[in-house]
Amino acid sequence: MGKKIQITRTVMIPDVTRVLRYEKFPELGPKVLFFSGGTALNDLSRELKSFTHNSIHIVTPFDSGGSSAVLRDVFDMPAIGDLRSRLMALSDDTIRGNPEIVRLFAYRLPKDEKKKELRARLNALAEGRDPMVGVIKNPMRRLIRTHLEKFLSYMPKNFDLRGASIGNLILASGYLSNERRLDQVLFMFSRLVNVQGRVVPVINQPLHLIAALEDGTSVIGQHRITGKEVSPLKSAISDLSLTADYKGTQPIEAELPRKNRKLIGEAELICYPPGSFYTSLCANFLPAGVGRAIAANSCPKVYAPGLGSDPERVGLSLDQSIFKLLEFLKADFNQDCPTENLLNFVLIDSQNGECLKRGTFSLLRREGIEVIDTTLITNQSKPYYDPQMLAIAIMSLT
Repeated sequence: MGKKIQITRTVMIPDVTRVLRYEKFPELGPKVLFFSGGTALNDLSRELKSFTHNSIHIVTPFDSGGSSAVLRDVFDMPAIGDLRSRLMALSDDTIRGNPEIVRLFAYRLPKDEKKKELRARLNALAEGRDPMVGVIKNPMRRLIRTHLEKFLSYMPKNFDLRGASIGNLILASGYLSNERRLDQVLFMFSRLVNVQGRVVPVINQPLHLIAALEDGTSVIGQHRITGKEVSPLKSAISDLSLTADYKGTQPIEAELPRKNRKLIGEAELICYPPGSFYTSLCANFLPAGVGRAIAANSCPKVYAPGLGSDPERVGLSLDQSIFKLLEFLKADFNQDCPTENLLNFVLIDSQNGECLKRGTFSLLRREGIEVIDTTLITNQSKPYYDPQMLAIAIMSLT
């Protein structure tokens, strides 16, 4: 019987030789797994395609704002906007016709047109009379038309089409037509636009977020937590949980699907990337089993803290976010889990961005976490990461 051994190596950031090898054969690139949501990771995802076609993106389906909210309210479904956005970011833009599909999926119906005009516009798209559909080649055009026609049949008369994303309507139709199995719909569209990676929701349930605040109040709904569609929070978040009822406050348990547990187990590097700290990152760790699946995989784990202003991080410094991340991950265990099983590296750029406090370095070192201070921010990208530099740093750790 074979014996499992762990081999360590000295890491160079950037590892030019390793990155050039990946760039030459991206179809053989490593399985780098990201926990995320929102659109913050889309630019990085586009860069990743140059180095690996095997990245894994576990995305939160808890968005409760914008056109996703209308679909969720009417059809009682998970949010699909962030999933659609990530699929398009990872699609193969070298294939003829894919740019037209990406453009259609990103297109939103006008917000200032009347109901009758919006319905006529959607009918034109479904019948292939609109140029945006007409330029797309079969079989994708046929599939798009079929799903838009089906959506029209599902859509109640009072459905609000103002600002609706066509990509969201197409995916919603697929979801409703396939016994509400979101994974199958995402897989089908991934094949059709040759998505160079894997995109899945962390769970396939129509749940919402509850944020308990330090002032004793609670906020229900992702869009009320982010501070982007409504006024930012004035009190720090003390806890985050899930609820089935958007209008209720009763937290419920959710469990990581077996397929996602397997994906986490197959990852060669796990990355906690930048984005809204609570609703895009930590929300992924709420289903039972996520932390345990991460700990069970001996691959390296790296945190690239979000930069710039994050309305969710009220009273939470960059340094504190590292330890708060670990709190969420360790909440999945009945007893303490070794930190090294959950996080090994933290990426920062102290020269061009924010620096950690001196005491934080010793605290992290005590936990077995290494801080990698390297160039990740350029004059053009400030105050955020340069997507290419961040992608190269992450790939160097594999």
